[in-house]
Amino acid sequence: MSAVAGSGRLPVGFWLMTANLHACEIAKEVGYDIVVLDLEHGTWNPESADRAIALGKAVGLTVYARVSGAERVPIQSALDAGADAVIVPQIRNAEHARAAASYAKYPSLGTRGIGHSRINRYGGFSPEFLDGENRRTQCIVMIETQEAFDDVERIAAVPAIDGLFIGPGDLSLTRGRGLNRDTPADAVDHRRIVDAARAAGKAWSMAAGHPRRRRFATDLGAAFITTTDDLSAVRAGLAADLALSY
Repeated sequence: MSAVAGSGRLPVGFWLMTANLHACEIAKEVGYDIVVLDLEHGTWNPESADRAIALGKAVGLTVYARVSGAERVPIQSALDAGADAVIVPQIRNAEHARAAASYAKYPSLGTRGIGHSRINRYGGFSPEFLDGENRRTQCIVMIETQEAFDDVERIAAVPAIDGLFIGPGDLSLTRGRGLNRDTPADAVDHRRIVDAARAAGKAWSMAAGHPRRRRFATDLGAAFITTTDDLSAVRAGLAADLALSY
């Protein structure tokens, strides 16, 4: 994914922690491009995730799903529901990344199983379906563990992986720096991940709630960023409104 067509600006997404369909509609109305269902940390079940993916696409958002883990069923379920990409957390190394990516791609690129769902309009499959779906959907792996960081160049080179996602919070924790403070050392780590993605011809993206990270992402050509989540946005809105009363 690149700049929003006709605007030249970096696509911006938000995390959806809860099955709040109104948040998807509101986000689209105010100009967000992407919704990322947080199936790892949020409060979801298969039915609520299925509805949110369908609604998000219906209102014109690009829909990504951060799945609960690097396993076949959550990856396939999100893609079968129509997600445009899966973001896979807690990757350990290139072998782990290769196995996870295989679940996101049909043969011969991967081992994804085929099932009837909205992605084939609940009908049959054309001869072009498998290749078309492999191109349409993306498998993005998170670089947020010490092991993945150490192996990032080999991870980026895995053919079935379409992009790397920098997870600043967990990366800072696992690199021994505690809670992320956007230090110069963090920026050096992030730059190594960017360089690995570029060398492999892959896209990269990151969580960029801090203005410093937004500038970093813009300057170095991120595919997209995420900037907030539905719960944080509600808190900020309520706090801002309450402040008007005093």
